Amino acid sequence: MVKSNEINVLGISGSLRQGSYNTAALREAVHLAPAEMHIAIADITEIPLYNEDVYAKGFPTPVEHLREQIRTADALLFVTPEYNYSMSGVLKNVIDWVSRPPEQPFSGKPAAVMGASPGRFGTARAQYHLRQSVVFLDVRLLNRPEVMISNAQTVFDQNGRLIDEATREHIRSLLKALYVWTLMLKQ
Repeated sequence: MVKSNEINVLGISGSLRQGSYNTAALREAVHLAPAEMHIAIADITEIPLYNEDVYAKGFPTPVEHLREQIRTADALLFVTPEYNYSMSGVLKNVIDWVSRPPEQPFSGKPAAVMGASPGRFGTARAQYHLRQSVVFLDVRLLNRPEVMISNAQTVFDQNGRLIDEATREHIRSLLKALYVWTLMLKQ
């Protein structure tokens, strides 16, 4: 039984890479979350490429499972890499599948965004594109704080553990703000 002040968050990493900094950041978020917040990590590895012909026959099982996870979550945490100045095709594909009618589960859902990149801009451009993509879907994105982890190879060790305390604090701040944002929108 979930207490009224507890929230369940579904984290979605936009990377399939085994050693992904973004998936590592999402795993760290699970441990850094406030006590009243529980974060589950979505598995998007089996989501097929969006195809209108496939959709016409119904949602594939992995897509329906993800739609149900999003539907039942109190909030979402998107963690996106930056590919060619934008979010990953994998993450965009997830958004495209989940947003199909009927009853697309993104509508009204509180969410936050963060990302990690080896580059200097720490996924800034990818996060802005992600925000543009979900605004039409009525996702209620948290505006601040922004977590754009730059030079990710210096803040994570070879095992994907976060070794930078400042980055840890930025993630904690984001999660606390998401918690407050979610409770505020639930009222």
